[in-house]
Amino acid sequence: MGWVLHVDLDQFIAAVEVLRRPELAGLPVIVGGRGDPTERGVVATASYEARRFGVGSGMPLRLAERKLRKSEEEAVFLPVDKDAYDAASAEVMDVLRSLDWGGVPVLVEVLGWDEAFVGPGPDHGELGSPVEFAERIRAAVLDRTRLTSAVGIGNNKLQAKLATGFAKQRVEGALAREAGSGIGEESGPGGQERGRGTYVLTDEGWYDEMGDRPTSALWGIGKKTADKLALLGIATVEDLARADAAMLAERIGPTTGPWLRRLGRGVASSEVDATPYVARGHGREETFQEDLTDWAEVEREVDRIARRVVADIAAEGRPAVRVELKLRYRPFFTLTRSHKLPAPTTDADELAAEAVALLDRVEKDRPVRLLGVRLEMADPS
Repeated sequence: MGWVLHVDLDQFIAAVEVLRRPELAGLPVIVGGRGDPTERGVVATASYEARRFGVGSGMPLRLAERKLRKSEEEAVFLPVDKDAYDAASAEVMDVLRSLDWGGVPVLVEVLGWDEAFVGPGPDHGELGSPVEFAERIRAAVLDRTRLTSAVGIGNNKLQAKLATGFAKQRVEGALAREAGSGIGEESGPGGQERGRGTYVLTDEGWYDEMGDRPTSALWGIGKKTADKLALLGIATVEDLARADAAMLAERIGPTTGPWLRRLGRGVASSEVDATPYVARGHGREETFQEDLTDWAEVEREVDRIARRVVADIAAEGRPAVRVELKLRYRPFFTLTRSHKLPAPTTDADELAAEAVALLDRVEKDRPVRLLGVRLEMADPS
C-alpha cells in the first residue's frame, strides 16, 4: 500500500506574525491589506482566536472589525508582509526536504506558502507506520520553525488532502471548546486521529468517511460543479461514485465527467512531484480607497502597476509573452482582458503601453474599484 502525506501549517500567516510579536499570542489577530480595517481590503488570514467570532479569509476587513467590536474582544489588525511569509515558508520546506523515510530522502511537492505533499523517495526501505512519520514531521517543523502543522495521511493525494482538513477541524473544534491539550487518540468512521493534528483516510475507509458527505466536500469540486451534479440527482460522494460514467461524460464533459466519478471513488494520483515550481507569470493588483472616476487617472494607474510587474519578471530573466488586465467596477463586477504579444519582450515602455491599450476593450461608464496587471512569461530554458 502506498502512502502520501499532506502537510498544512496552522493559521500560517497569523502564526508568523505572532512569532515576530510574541505579545500577540492569544489575541484575535487579523492580517490583510494595509492592516487598517477602515480601509478597503480583505482578510488574508485570521488566528484561531479571531475565527471563533466568525472572521475568515476573504472577508472584508471592515466586516471583520465589526464582528470583533461586537464581541468586545481586543483585536489586532496587521498589514500583509509577503517577504516574511516567503522566508518562513522556505524554512519549512527546507525542514521537510531534510527528512528521510525508509532510509532515503523524502519527495516534497510544494503547493503554496503553507502546504506540501510528502512521499517516500525511490528505492526506499521499510517505511513503518505513516502515523509515526507524520508525528515526526510535525515535531521537526515545530522544533526548527516554531510553527505547528496538521498532517493528513492517505493512499493518494486526494485522500491525504481531505484528511488534513479533518485534522484541522478537530484542532479548531478543540480550541473552540478550550480543551486543546485534552485531545487523545480517537477513532472515527474510516479515519483516525493520533494526538492533535494527524488524521488518516484510506481506500479501506473511504465510503464510511466520505460516502454521505455532499459532493462539494471533495477537493476539486466547488459550488458550481456541485450544483450541476445536483441537477443530475447526484448529491453525495457515494452518489457520484456510483453514477453512470457514460452519462457523466455526456452531461458534464468527456474528460471532466469521468474525472469527477474518480474523485467520488477516492481515486487520484499518488505520485509526489518534487520538481521545483516555476511561475508562469507575475501579477499585481491594487484596490483603491476611493473609486477612480477619471479615466486618464485609470490609465496612469495601469501604467504604474504594469511597470512594477515588469520589474518582477525582469528579476527572473524571462520575457513576457502575454499581457492581462483585471478591472473591477463599483460595486463588485470584475472582468479581464488579455492580449498575446507579437514577440516576447521585457521592455517596460512597451509592456505598460500594451496594458493601457487593453482599457480600449472595456466600458468606461462606471467608477473603478480595483486594477491589476499580469504578465505571462516565456517558458524557462
